[in-house]
Amino acid sequence: MPGPTGRVLTLLELLQSGGTRTVAELADRLGVEGRTVRRYVDQLLDLDVPVESVRGRYGGYRLAPGYRLPPLMLSDDEALAVLLGLIAGRRAGLTPEHTASETAAAKIRRVLPKHTARRLDALLESLDFTDRPGGEVATPDTGVLLTVTDAVRHRRPVSVRYTDRDGRGSERTLHPYGVVAHSGRWYVTGRDAGIGEERTFRLDRIADARTLPGTFEAPAGPAPAQCLLSGFATAEYRHEVTVRIQGTAEQIRAHLPAGIATLEECEPPAGTDERWLRAELRAERLDWLPATLASLDRPFVIERPDELRDRVAALADRLASFARST
Repeated sequence: MPGPTGRVLTLLELLQSGGTRTVAELADRLGVEGRTVRRYVDQLLDLDVPVESVRGRYGGYRLAPGYRLPPLMLSDDEALAVLLGLIAGRRAGLTPEHTASETAAAKIRRVLPKHTARRLDALLESLDFTDRPGGEVATPDTGVLLTVTDAVRHRRPVSVRYTDRDGRGSERTLHPYGVVAHSGRWYVTGRDAGIGEERTFRLDRIADARTLPGTFEAPAGPAPAQCLLSGFATAEYRHEVTVRIQGTAEQIRAHLPAGIATLEECEPPAGTDERWLRAELRAERLDWLPATLASLDRPFVIERPDELRDRVAALADRLASFARST
């Protein structure tokens, strides 16, 4: 349970979120009585925070319009969200490369507690991107992400609890080389000390990460992002898929990004001059592909496997039955 000072700061955050807050609501959120809320409001007024009293049935307290608080109070999750948003905006061309986003990020880091700032700096130094996100988004735990990126920066081993794609859990000791965001998912590349081989792990499948004593030397070689893509290209999957699609690379890449499928020119069907491309990919499951192909809104021909052709036909039948239903 926070002390009086912590509750006064919590009251300030509640009022800063906007609107009028009733005494009963504030008392409930703070876990105190109404008269204690009034005492906390008086303390804010003594600090020259312009809290206004609103009379009437729906009265209570609010901050004066236009008032801006000088201190910036962010949790790890909030600071991470803001800084990653700045990075993503810069990569997408939504913010200037070296002006607004850079100065905004610098201001945020400058007012953060030193411990949090160091961990977020470790994230920014360790992070790499391959392409724009696409498909399913799997967000890792903030604590796991910050612990792993801090270990990358300082070359420290980490102990992780990992669940693989078949649902099997294990304890592993990892020497992390880098963190990569790819197609809506986060990965860490490094050496699995238990088996003595380099591996890639999805961060959202790590339930816990603890830094271990000691350090390690990262070997010279390809960057983590290149290692990740190379691993995808050579990994064994249950299905090999080939589909010919009418359209441009830009139209197809909007639904099948480079990290998922390769594209190459192919001969168009007889009697047409339209451009066709052959998409090839590997997949552990086929259940997501029929809807993805339908979202292309382009003519396509499935070359393999037959199971995908059957799944697309089944989806078409379901959609047709839905359209006929009243």
